Amino acid sequence: MAIIRRKVGTASIASNANRGLGHERGRYNPFVKRDVASNPLTERYASREMSYLFSADFKFRTWRRLWIALAEAEKELGLPISDAQISELRAHANDINYDDAERREREIRHDVMSHIYAFGLQAPSAKGIIHLGATSAFVTDNTDILQMHEALQIVRRRIINLMAKLRDFAWRWRATPQLAFTHFQPAQLTTVGKRATLWLHDLLLDHRDIEFRISQLALLGVKGATGTQASFLSLFEGDESKVNRLEHLVAEKVGFTRSVPVSGQTYSRKVDAQVVAALSGFAQSASKFGYDLRLLQHLREIEEPFEEEQVGSSAMAYKRNPMRAERIDALARHLIINSLNPGMTAATQWFERTLDDSANRRIAIPEAFLAADAIALIYDNIIAGIVVHEEVIAANVRRELPFMMTENLMMEGVRRGGDRQVLHERVRIHSQGAADAMKSGASTNDLFDRIAGDELFGIDRETITRLARPEDYTGLAKQQTERFVIEHVDPVIAGERVDNVTEDLRV
Repeated sequence: MAIIRRKVGTASIASNANRGLGHERGRYNPFVKRDVASNPLTERYASREMSYLFSADFKFRTWRRLWIALAEAEKELGLPISDAQISELRAHANDINYDDAERREREIRHDVMSHIYAFGLQAPSAKGIIHLGATSAFVTDNTDILQMHEALQIVRRRIINLMAKLRDFAWRWRATPQLAFTHFQPAQLTTVGKRATLWLHDLLLDHRDIEFRISQLALLGVKGATGTQASFLSLFEGDESKVNRLEHLVAEKVGFTRSVPVSGQTYSRKVDAQVVAALSGFAQSASKFGYDLRLLQHLREIEEPFEEEQVGSSAMAYKRNPMRAERIDALARHLIINSLNPGMTAATQWFERTLDDSANRRIAIPEAFLAADAIALIYDNIIAGIVVHEEVIAANVRRELPFMMTENLMMEGVRRGGDRQVLHERVRIHSQGAADAMKSGASTNDLFDRIAGDELFGIDRETITRLARPEDYTGLAKQQTERFVIEHVDPVIAGERVDNVTEDLRV
């Protein structure tokens, strides 16, 4: 099925994603720069779709969208702005004269004023009304919110795609017995599908969190230098209703329904902290999955996909390292730690604004989204090609099942006339003996034979074999999986179009 796409302004992210990303023929990864410091998130791991959202091109196009929206709204509310001026601005909404802007920024050290200047060169009749009444945060902060809104939509879509694939995996394997562990020690039996629901439930929580964050995003709006809207009140000669209407009009023109009710020069940096915390939550879920898969691969029960010509080790050619799961854990660690950055920024802002947030936010927010995007794509790639080794799983169950059946066998012995306390001691002795034998190299667990040979139990080997059905010891794992999928997961994915293949993955 087709990938979900969202429009951003007049051009889709997908249609602009290749701008500025050269494709050299013959290179394994043309995104890697050879002569400057490298950013692996953009050059190796994240999608072009997400990378474009946090590109200079997207940012400066959005600035122009906002300037045009402001001019249109001010004109509609009676300011002396002409149709010709608006038309001239619209004509150059996307063909940004970067050379002019960059040359001007080298002179005046101010990116917003440099782009106002460059826009004015292309639209000379309108240069006097560009950015009218606004401060820099009008374009920078509103753009940040628009970026995060679109980026959250991408992450949301990725999570739904993951949920759809994991849902099918859990359903397929819902009844297959598998060892369950506590402290990474065999504890009881679960099913392959039930364990997958633990990963799936974490994603469901992340989906809800991302949905909530999307619903709570609001633009900065048109607030002026310290958030009082004084400049706009002056423009409209004290007419408060026009100032309020201006804010609504600008928001509507860029696809939003509301702006924050109060602010300083910037919107509260707590918004950034809350959004990145939600991304960190997804990273935590993915990391847990990654660690589980690495352990399962060590047990040879379930493996991530391994390509036909893939090399696992430069020295040990036989190895099939879980490199994708390890990469998830590595990127998740970066994102989880990075979530401290927006929180510290929010905590250290002074009054209506200081500029010590700027450099940090330029790094922390894009990297959080790029990392989340990369993690989701790798996660998707693993689930799409995950390999289940049923025979190994069954063999591991057979090896440990005798220990897990001891209480049932003890109760059967009591039913046949044995003393519960005496049988408990015999179970302890036989279990330790069987375990010691396995630790000494025995290929099978002989606990059943030991109990069958103990007259105090009075249970023959045939009866024990009849009782040793793994599916009888998985509790409600199958039923829980079915209820969870039907009642909680299916309603989320119902009606959603999900992608059956990994999107734009560079692994």
